[in-house]
Amino acid sequence: MGMRTDMNSHDVKINRIVQELRERKTTSPLSLRKRTVSHTVPKPKDKKYSDDKLDISDLDEIILIDVENRTCIAEPGVTFEKLVAATLKHDLVPAVVSELKTITIGGAVAGCSIESMSYKLGGFHDSCIEYEVVTAKGEVLKCTPNNENKLIFQMMHGTFGTLGIITLLKFRLLPAKKFVKVTYHKCKTLEEYKAEIWDHYIKKDLDFMDGIIHSPNEYVLSAGEFVDEAPYTHNYDWMRIYYLSTSKRQEDYLETSDYFFRYNKGVTNVHPKSLVCRLLFGRAMNSNNALKFANTFRKIIPPDSIPVTLDTFIPFSKMEEFTEWYIKEINHFPLWCVPYKVVHKYEWISDDFLKNVEDELFLDIALYGMRRKNPEYYYKILENKLSEIGAIKTLISTNLYSEKEFWSIWNKENYYNVKMRTDPDCIFRDLYDKTCRAARGLENGSDKEETNDFVM
Repeated sequence: MGMRTDMNSHDVKINRIVQELRERKTTSPLSLRKRTVSHTVPKPKDKKYSDDKLDISDLDEIILIDVENRTCIAEPGVTFEKLVAATLKHDLVPAVVSELKTITIGGAVAGCSIESMSYKLGGFHDSCIEYEVVTAKGEVLKCTPNNENKLIFQMMHGTFGTLGIITLLKFRLLPAKKFVKVTYHKCKTLEEYKAEIWDHYIKKDLDFMDGIIHSPNEYVLSAGEFVDEAPYTHNYDWMRIYYLSTSKRQEDYLETSDYFFRYNKGVTNVHPKSLVCRLLFGRAMNSNNALKFANTFRKIIPPDSIPVTLDTFIPFSKMEEFTEWYIKEINHFPLWCVPYKVVHKYEWISDDFLKNVEDELFLDIALYGMRRKNPEYYYKILENKLSEIGAIKTLISTNLYSEKEFWSIWNKENYYNVKMRTDPDCIFRDLYDKTCRAARGLENGSDKEETNDFVM
């Protein structure tokens, strides 16, 4: 059966959360206090900092690893580092493992978690088969893709905790081996790069596939396979920088856990950069510590100093058009490229938007660490271009959509059908308010800063 934790402890935690919610007398905004830092882009003006808090930091246990059925039941605060360490003892791993050690499985669903298994499996949420959800009124719901709460189950993804609190997850595991061999395929053109990606997508002949676009003339596809033995191994926890190695090396071997977290020091924006500073501070510095620092000193950090950071999902057939525009208008490299299979037409995307989506394979083109004057200008032109070509982005960073623009992409009808069931008083805010207004310090309903007024 694998490991099992007594469910009584989980029930005690849930009873406390339920009681606090049921006894709450106000409908003012409520945010969650967690053990780990939020892996979204720092937002110094975010109104969540002044919200009432509900402590769910103790929801961080693995309840069951069912080796025979290859499933796991765990609380939302379990980090991928902890999860991978536990499942590897049984030669199993989660179907999709986030790139940073301290991303939690609950955060992976509430936000958007992809990685190099996504080219054939979608996101981490696509491997989930059941959630326990606590509503704002303190009701505990069992949600699966097939029960009476199936729309709630589907809508929990990407809604940033605005539809309720995921307090337990059940998800699939996959067989794993001790090592991963990565072969780096170098391409000089986007056409050649896309052909390589499509070939592996059709054949499904790799365990892992992602890549780094170092420049408009240097595309690297990282093709990974589980292997039983390795002639050597590298890790990227100190002096080495993984994304740079993809340009220099022809192949690499990593222990499986080191492969999963090869980007833990940062994907394409690793700090410190100098060899001396990496020698002195490189082991201690990682994305988690950087986010903690930004959170601690948010009141004195100028908003314009926070680098432009976002994940874009580009339809495979639109990549040439996007790239041509991107080089002309932005031209920031390197970029992380993660092929992503759309497992089904997601309920959280609007019907009108889906009508124009013909591709089943998207490329997550991730732009990290770009420092430019007037960053909101770049966020806005990216939003406009993505909408023009039928692409989408995650909501982890600055979002400048008008309300009309926003709900032309996200499914307002499905969202509010669930919202009225799980949070009718909107104590968790609604998705537009939380990600587009409150995150920027704006009051809900305020039209003082209409987002489509930017000068292009």
